[in-house]
Amino acid sequence: MGAPTAYSFGSFRFDAAAYRLFADDRPLQLSPKILDLLRLLASRPSQLVTKEDILRELWPDVAVTDNAITQAVSELRQALGDDATAPRFVQTVPRRGYRFIAAVETAGVPVAAATAAARHPPKRTIGVADFDNVTAGSADAWMGAGIAETVANDLRSSWDFRVMDRRGLPDDARSGSIEAARASKLDLLVAGSYQRCGERLRITARVIDVATGEAVAHAKADGQVAEVFQLQDAIVRHLLRTLPVTMPSAVARRTGVRETSSLDAYRALTEGKLKLEALDPAHVPGAVRDFERAIALDPRYAQAYVGLAQAHLWRFEASRARNRPDSAALRAAIAYGRRAIEMDPELPEAHAALAFLLASAGRTAEALEHGRVAVALEPNEWRHRFRLGVAAWGSERLASFDDVVRVFPEFGYAYFGSAMVHVARRELAIAEEILRQGLAVRQRAATTAADRFPANGLHWLLGLIRLAEGDASGARAEFDRELKAPGSRMYAPEYAMDAYDGHGFVNLAAGDFAGAAAMFDKALEQYPEHARSLVALSKAHAACGLHDAARAALDRAWRALDELRGNGRAAEAAMATASAHAVAGRGDEAITALAGLLADAPPGFAGWTIPIEPLLADLRTHPAFRAVLARLAERAS
Repeated sequence: MGAPTAYSFGSFRFDAAAYRLFADDRPLQLSPKILDLLRLLASRPSQLVTKEDILRELWPDVAVTDNAITQAVSELRQALGDDATAPRFVQTVPRRGYRFIAAVETAGVPVAAATAAARHPPKRTIGVADFDNVTAGSADAWMGAGIAETVANDLRSSWDFRVMDRRGLPDDARSGSIEAARASKLDLLVAGSYQRCGERLRITARVIDVATGEAVAHAKADGQVAEVFQLQDAIVRHLLRTLPVTMPSAVARRTGVRETSSLDAYRALTEGKLKLEALDPAHVPGAVRDFERAIALDPRYAQAYVGLAQAHLWRFEASRARNRPDSAALRAAIAYGRRAIEMDPELPEAHAALAFLLASAGRTAEALEHGRVAVALEPNEWRHRFRLGVAAWGSERLASFDDVVRVFPEFGYAYFGSAMVHVARRELAIAEEILRQGLAVRQRAATTAADRFPANGLHWLLGLIRLAEGDASGARAEFDRELKAPGSRMYAPEYAMDAYDGHGFVNLAAGDFAGAAAMFDKALEQYPEHARSLVALSKAHAACGLHDAARAALDRAWRALDELRGNGRAAEAAMATASAHAVAGRGDEAITALAGLLADAPPGFAGWTIPIEPLLADLRTHPAFRAVLARLAERAS
């Protein structure tokens, strides 16, 4: 007889087959490692499960400390509403391990779960390859991506599919390779072609069962080039009828909706989007020109305003680590996003873009509102859930990024963004596990999606956690990996600065003050006058006895802080101010700055690095620092 597929205890049911925990039929969001722990404990009710058992089962071949177990048990108890001092489920056996003390009922195939599975079979994962240009005319090459994007967007209207973003597919899968689609764990792949003869256009498409390689649906549409929108709609309608699938009425209304009747405007929009996909600041001006051309051709083209909003966002993002970021670009982006919604209030992309933009501006409540609207309008689009996650914090962010990872596991920022929450909660073992999971996935995908969405920052954050845990050599290795890892031109310089700072902090801890100063100087080469690097450089110079140089660096840091405040960067200024006070031995003033930051900042991630910030390490024994950490963790709940 096989292992049980369901465990019931109290008001909870753990469906081991689906790997989900339910509280009164309400699904709870837990990481896979915590579910592994629950299955281990629930499978041995009333028995002692030793720490060695847990390490062997949950972290085979990985060296972790007992703190990792403690953190995992703490998170499980939190999900179950359990109390370590008066447990109902998980009892601590001092110095030995844990015991699951609740009565557990097991089942092979729970009836309720089987019935639910029959009503709601697992969603099939489908990807759309770029359509092949049969006539090979370079003037029409843009259509391959444009048709694929349109087909993918319409397929997202169905509840039956989980649609893989075409930009997340390996290059071979985007070219229609069944082997690459199989390696990407797709169930279905849409592949097609288009052929132009004068002003006539033919589009063909087929849906391929990736497991068998057989085509399970075909579609063909012929017409005038100017009718390309209607031809694409005809292809999608035929495929949806053939498969068949169901669509909620709210989103079915938008299937086939086209925001412009101008083919030239549509081409300009598509070419602008392709430029932004590169995440290269050098391509942003060209993308802006494309979107402006689209609007000149059709002033009511809402999607083109969304494109302008995203292009101006990239301008801001490329400058975000500077003391004086391009705030005008962010203001323009928000205005374009609002204009798009005025023209089309039910355009999901516009609400999702505005969620990201407003979150970047610190306007959390409004950002959340738009992010939730985008997800409600188009629940199958991972990008909307990602932007909602950026706007959200605490449990809502974790749930959003979990959804992103299920659809697009190679997307590095989802792991980084989730780890941020756990760092703020001081759940460092969980944060480390999430980062290592993300890096493992990225390593497997290094030759595919990594070039489009590089995982900048994961090694740096992992190194900072290792340093906070006292593992200097492990931290140094991660900072080296950050510097060597391929990165986007948009974010690589920022995380290179962070990694050089990280090396400087390792050197400070080792007593190599000259080496630390050299690393902080390298960080400042990436971003001159960066406040944190200057504060750290001042500390290194002072430790070397170079007091004039230390004062000069600190003076520059205070000028940088004034610049940050003058440019609306209050949270960054407060963190650097606290660091400067801490370095100068003014612990009380540092605590006051941190407490003020958490009191004044809007809900969100402000101050999330406080538990692992090396420049604040001397405050960790300060009695008032515990209150700051508790407040930060409360904000991240």
